Amino acid sequence: MKKGITLIISILCLLACKQPEARHPISRKSGSYISESVKRNKQLIAEEEVIIKKVIAKDTSRVYLSSESGFWYTYVVQDTLSTKSPIKGDIVNFSYDLQTLSGNTIYTKEEIGIQALKVDQSNQELISGIRDGLKILKEGETITFLFPSHKAYGYYGFEDKIGSNIPIQSTVTLLKIENNEPK
Repeated sequence: MKKGITLIISILCLLACKQPEARHPISRKSGSYISESVKRNKQLIAEEEVIIKKVIAKDTSRVYLSSESGFWYTYVVQDTLSTKSPIKGDIVNFSYDLQTLSGNTIYTKEEIGIQALKVDQSNQELISGIRDGLKILKEGETITFLFPSHKAYGYYGFEDKIGSNIPIQSTVTLLKIENNEPK
């Protein structure tokens, strides 16, 4: 009888030492939030494209081109002889302004000043549209870009000057390209 009681106590002790198992949360994956967000963004982009195309249609004196990056541009000063555009690693000096699509000035070139950027390698706070647009320019050229909000300041806007989801235009002049290859 003592052996039976000892055996039962031993089994109870072994069972009592077992660690409690964590319960796994019940998760139900629903893509509805992401799907709705994608739907809203596509609708916003389509609406902004309509606005930009109306601006282009009104400006009959210029020819606008569409970029692969999702913005439109027209040459103000074009160099048809040069073939050198900045490439990854080059340092570019440039100036730009920011305007509403109706032409109201947000920031002048003088307010912003001359900027320097290492192409495709800079953490500089510069909108993606201008970073992409600089790669189209050649030294001495000036281009006016029309950016939808996702290529400009997007949902957040900028300070109190540019609201949320506002397309803008910017005239950019590429002043100098410095080849940054080690010698």
